[in-house]
Amino acid sequence: MNYTRIAGLLLSFLILFSCNGVEERQLQLPDEELQEPLIYANKQAVKFENEQIEQFIRRYNWKLNETGSGLRYSIYFKGNGQTAKPGNLAVLKYNVRLLNGKEIYSSEKNGLKEFIIGRGGVESGLEEGILLLRVGDRAKFVIPSHLGFGLLGDQDKVPPKSTLIYDLELVALK
Repeated sequence: MNYTRIAGLLLSFLILFSCNGVEERQLQLPDEELQEPLIYANKQAVKFENEQIEQFIRRYNWKLNETGSGLRYSIYFKGNGQTAKPGNLAVLKYNVRLLNGKEIYSSEKNGLKEFIIGRGGVESGLEEGILLLRVGDRAKFVIPSHLGFGLLGDQDKVPPKSTLIYDLELVALK
């Protein structure tokens, strides 16, 4: 009787583990099958957003520089203060709009924005742009969604996949 029980247990374990392996194999698709459509969809989304940004810039006839990441910027008033560096506490006056012109945040309504450069907590495009400035500079930044709040938005006023238009002044570095 013991042999029958042991054989039954072994058979149960074999069936259990072999079924488990089959299920895993059936659920896993080869990486190529998953990656190719996702890469294509992402490229199309980036292309569409870039076209929208370029149309916006042409409409307002802005002359902007572009960084390798896709941040577009213009420093339209030169200050004479110290240059921003990682670790500085940046203090900004700002106005943030969407491409449709809707204002979503401003220092007049929300107070000055303060953050430590290089520690995160703000849009990566804003951090990148601040490093181009010195105290007293006024600038425009066009921040594509991948440098802003990305696919989810900020769960408040910034919708998913939104380009942000910053008009700002670097008031102080501490």
